[in-house]
Amino acid sequence: MRECDVLVVGAGGAGLVAALNAHKAGAKVKIITKEYPTRSQTSMAQGGMNAALGNAGEDSVEAHIANTLKAAAGLGDEEMVTYMCQEAPKAVEWLNSIGVCFSRTEESKIAQRRLGGASAARACYAKDYTGLKILHTLYDRVLACEIEVLNERYLLNYITNVDEKGKKYIGGATFLNIRTGEVEVHESASVIVATGGYSRIYHKHSTNSSASTGDGIAAAIRAGARLSDMEFIQFHPTALKNSSILISESARGAGGHLLNSKGERFTNELAPRDEVARAIDAEIKKGEEIFLDIRHLGEHFIDEELPQERKLAKLYEGVDPVHELIPIKPAAHYTMGGIEVDNTSQTVIKGLFACGECANHKVHGANRLGGNSLLEIVVFGAQAGESAAEYSKDFHMPIDASLQRRRDENFIRGVKYFTNQIDFYQKREFIGNIFYNNVGIAREDMGLKAVLGAIRQIQKELPFMGPKDKSKHYNTNLVEFIEFGNMVELSEIVLVCAISRNESRGAHYRSDIPQANDIAYKAHTIVWKEDGVLCADFME
Repeated sequence: MRECDVLVVGAGGAGLVAALNAHKAGAKVKIITKEYPTRSQTSMAQGGMNAALGNAGEDSVEAHIANTLKAAAGLGDEEMVTYMCQEAPKAVEWLNSIGVCFSRTEESKIAQRRLGGASAARACYAKDYTGLKILHTLYDRVLACEIEVLNERYLLNYITNVDEKGKKYIGGATFLNIRTGEVEVHESASVIVATGGYSRIYHKHSTNSSASTGDGIAAAIRAGARLSDMEFIQFHPTALKNSSILISESARGAGGHLLNSKGERFTNELAPRDEVARAIDAEIKKGEEIFLDIRHLGEHFIDEELPQERKLAKLYEGVDPVHELIPIKPAAHYTMGGIEVDNTSQTVIKGLFACGECANHKVHGANRLGGNSLLEIVVFGAQAGESAAEYSKDFHMPIDASLQRRRDENFIRGVKYFTNQIDFYQKREFIGNIFYNNVGIAREDMGLKAVLGAIRQIQKELPFMGPKDKSKHYNTNLVEFIEFGNMVELSEIVLVCAISRNESRGAHYRSDIPQANDIAYKAHTIVWKEDGVLCADFME
């Protein structure tokens, strides 16, 4: 007998929203996560959540749609973008109703600020802690609803079975219990993947937490799902120079300036992120250092509206932005690609749904608009939860997890027999560096192919990179090795897609082919596996 109707993998904002909506629809829900909910990447979304409320001046849903489609550079699905933007005011209203402490205007309306690429002040915010406040409020609601949450379980694979027509359907997932070292099977009528993105491929050159290793995405393609647009990786223009810690776009939205070593402003600070990141990259390649200047905003404003940015600059760079310039650089921040889903958030595998950064609803296209990530997790988290609950009502198929359990138990046992002649931590850092330099803001054919060759060599060497720690309990060395394997798998996919796209579009900028080619490439890259072989194509 299955344990639940809806199994949610991941406990960030998208997963918690999905769980709450599935629970509301009457489903028995379980959440499983490798860390703790309050440590998820959602907590780092500082700037705000877009919704055309018009609280800070004239705005409209139509303008929000237009801004999003423009940033997407021809790869935004107009139907999905329209749905997201139309749902935005209701999404903010719902968050407000459950207790999210948005900042307020003097008239007690929800305060809004302008972020890059937006034609109006549209981002609803809670100082510069927006994602954190949303995340904590959602988690409080999950606890109040008594939804079961299991922590410290590392996703291994999804359980799939085949119906009488030869079609795969989901039956749950397998996990490594990090505390005990045992493989666990959790059967379910449906699974919602909400495991976040994969920008930790860039290692220390990413604003994301160390948990953003693409585990749910890698497991999805192994199970038979399709991935799309994996080459599109957004670089945030303002990460701290030495640590890659994010300095929120809200600092520029409030009037912050970008300066080079000569004290010159060299770009429109509120252009879309891909444009600003490229402008900074070009200055750095000229030998310039780049700084964010918010001194003119004044200490009172900074402490009221940007308190976290001041603390981060002091802590990680040793500068006080009230009096000093903040040294910054672009860093890998958000992955637009992910698991391909339809307009109900379901993948090509029946019963497998996805939402949040791990999914590709085709609303971000080639470049995400600032303020749309928090919106996406609420709108499509709700959709995924409702869809999975509805699907589960009519699910009466048998679930056989025995084969997947044996495979994963053998894998965990076998990995401990791998030698450790090669230090995979060094290889992880090596991949981060070569990706930042060759698969970063500016790319070209020769560099991409050289990195692909290096990745495929690392794939061959994996049996010589095993964990040194052979223990069972809390073996983080083992978990990090499996994470590394997932990142290597996704690295190959990113490179195949980037090499195939012989044009420049949004966050995918080819210095050897700087123009867009709408005739050949105004289409989505699609990747899948057949008998373990990676396949790729373009589809409109």
